[in-house]
Amino acid sequence: MIRPSHGPDDSSFALSWAAVTDAAARVDGYAPLNEQATLDVAAGRRTPLLLRDGEAIGDPVVGALVLGAGELDLVVHPDVRRNGHATAALTELFGDPAYAADVPDGLTAWAHGDHPAARALAQRFGFDAVRRLLQLELTLDAAAPPASAVATTTEAAVTAADGIVITAFDSDTDADAWIALNARTFATHPEQGGITAADLADRMDEDWFDAGDFLVARHGAALVGYNWLKIEPGAAEGEVYVVGVSPEWSGHGLGRRLMTAGLERLRLRGVTSATLYVEGDNVPAVRLYHSLGFTDRAVDVQYRRRTR
Repeated sequence: MIRPSHGPDDSSFALSWAAVTDAAARVDGYAPLNEQATLDVAAGRRTPLLLRDGEAIGDPVVGALVLGAGELDLVVHPDVRRNGHATAALTELFGDPAYAADVPDGLTAWAHGDHPAARALAQRFGFDAVRRLLQLELTLDAAAPPASAVATTTEAAVTAADGIVITAFDSDTDADAWIALNARTFATHPEQGGITAADLADRMDEDWFDAGDFLVARHGAALVGYNWLKIEPGAAEGEVYVVGVSPEWSGHGLGRRLMTAGLERLRLRGVTSATLYVEGDNVPAVRLYHSLGFTDRAVDVQYRRRTR
C-alpha cells in the first residue's frame, strides 16, 4: 500500500526512506532517484511516499515513491523485489481517485538501468520509452592530458588565439549570464534548459559545489560555453555535470577544449575516474566523448504514459 506515514522531516520516515534508497544504490550500483527528484523533494515541490506491505502504518516498508510535477519515481527494496510490490503500487496509484491529480496524462517515469522488469512494468501500465540517457565513464589515470593542457583555476586561465578564455565561474557576476546561456544552449532539452535562478541557487548550496569546478568560456564580456564539474566530498569519482556551448560557437571545437580543461581539473582535484550523462540521440556529443576515451557504463530510460 502507498502510505505517506508522516513526512520527510519525520525521523522515522527519513530512516525508512534511507533504508530503501541506500539499499537500492548499494545493490544496483547507482542512485535510484536522480538529482532533480532529490532536490524537488527537499524543496517541497514533489511528494515522497513509502510503500508498505500491508495497510497498517507499522507494516514493513518495501519501497519508496516520489510524485508530483507530472513525474513518477518508484524504487522497491532489493530484498523484496520480484514479489509484485511495484505492480501493486502502480495499480493502486492509477486506480485510486485520491491520486488523480498526481497521475496526469503524459506522466513520465525514469527507469535507472534498462532492466527487462522495468520494460515489462512500463508496457503493462501503458508507458512508452521516449528518452535514453547514456552514462559514460573514463579512467583518468589511463588517459594522460595533452601536453598543451593547462590547469584551470580562479588564478589561471586557458587562452586561445581566437580570444576564448576559460576561467572559473564567478557566482557574484556570472549567474544571470549563465542561466541565459544555458537556456539558449538547451532550448530543446526537457529539463536542463529550464533551469532557473532558484535551481542554480539550490545546486550552489549543495556541499559538493565548488566554483573552481565550474569552468566557463569567455569571449570578451560574453559567456560562450561552460563545463560544470561535480565532485562529492571525499569521492574518488568526479562527474562532468553538464557541458554547454553557445549555438553561435557550435562546431568550432569549443566543446572539446572545455572537456580537455575539465578532465585536467578533475585530475588536479585527485579523482581517478570521471562519469557523465548524455542523451542517447545526441550523436555529435556521444562521438566527442568516445573520442576522449569514455566508454559506456549504463543506460537510463524515460517512459511516458499514453493518453487514455
